[in-house]
This record gives sequence, C-alpha cells and structure tokens, in this order.
Amino acid sequence: MKHIVVLTGAGISAESGLQTFRDADGLWEGHNVMDVATPEAFRNNPELVLEFYNQRRRQLLSVQPNSAHFDLASLETDYEVSIITQNVDDLHERAGSSNVIHLHGELLKARNIINEEEYFEHKSDINLGDTCPKGHQLRPHIVWFGEAVPMIDKAIEVCTTADVLIIIGTSMQVYPAASLMHYVPEGTPTFFIDPKPAMESRGTLTVIAETATKGVKKLMEELKSLE
Repeated sequence: MKHIVVLTGAGISAESGLQTFRDADGLWEGHNVMDVATPEAFRNNPELVLEFYNQRRRQLLSVQPNSAHFDLASLETDYEVSIITQNVDDLHERAGSSNVIHLHGELLKARNIINEEEYFEHKSDINLGDTCPKGHQLRPHIVWFGEAVPMIDKAIEVCTTADVLIIIGTSMQVYPAASLMHYVPEGTPTFFIDPKPAMESRGTLTVIAETATKGVKKLMEELKSLE
C-alpha cells in the first residue's frame, strides 16, 4: 500500500470558517501575533493570551470539517495516509483521519506551564488561576513562536517514507515545517494545492491552482493516474 504524506496549513481550515493564522497585515483577529503567540506575551499579559485562545477555541467548536478534510480522510481506504499539519484545530480528526501529527500543538488540549509533555483534552476556557492537580497554571497546548517544535523529528521520519507528497493550504515559508518537503525521497510525486501558487508544475511537481476543497477533488483524479 502506497504511503501518502499530506502537509496542511491554514488554507484548508479557512474554508470551514476559521481565520488564517496571519493575514497580509500581520494581524490575527486584530492582534499582532507577537502579542498573543509567544512565551514573552504570556509572561507579560497572561489574561490577554488566555482570552485570545479561549476565543479561538470557542470558534473552533462552532465550525465543521469541509469536503477537503473528508476527502483526505477517505484516502485511507486505498492508501496509508499520514497528515502533518501546522493547524491547531481538530478538523482532520473530526473528518475521520486517523494519523495526524500536529506540529504547532492542539487548541483543544491544555498543559501546565512547567511540563510540556503532560497535556490533556480541554475544550473549555482557560483562565488565570486555573491550575493542574499539582498547582501549576494551565496554558493552551500550543507551540508559540520561539518554542521548540517537539513533533518535528517524528514528522521528518514520516516524510522519509513518502511515496506521494501532497501540500495543501500552506505557503511552506514557516520553519521548521517548510523544511519537511526536503526529506521526502528524491523523485517523489508531489502535488501542491494553492489558489495563488508561487510556483509552476515541473518534473515530479504538479501544481493545482485551486482552493483546498476544489483542489483536493482534482487531486483525487490525479492520484488515479499514479496507480
């Protein structure tokens, strides 16, 4: 069974109604990302940071996966599929994908401020004063700018075994995620789905200049030609 590795970013979740992480003006829901997505921001103004993620969490619980999420999940019928996502939402899982690696953490999980490895399901607000059983303040299980990306080694390992690479909804400009495409075996068929692609089809790279939902539909046809 061929192994398909899928790299996804904000573009696939945008069609479910979630804001993309950074708009062209560098703001996220009206906030400079450096004011809400760094360890320094949390130290300086924990209430602001917690409330920012509380709003993101509430928004996430109000939306549903779109057809791109469901189509990717359906690939598991014929392929081994590994999804490596920069997204902190759970839309891939809700659509039925069974093997998802979250590079930047998960919005519906929490951990204390001392131990990044002890995280748990948490779908309600986190407020200042909310603590774990050991008495440590809780925070979102999110990888902020300046923090290590603990899942990157596992993601690299997965990429080295790819038979097909699919990139959806990400510009591949944020590191270390952007480096992952360099770990797939040379000559691996690669599909890049983006409505405004910054590259053209060449060699083993096929560019599909569509949104995620339309692009994944086209991708399903393209994959048949590889069989």
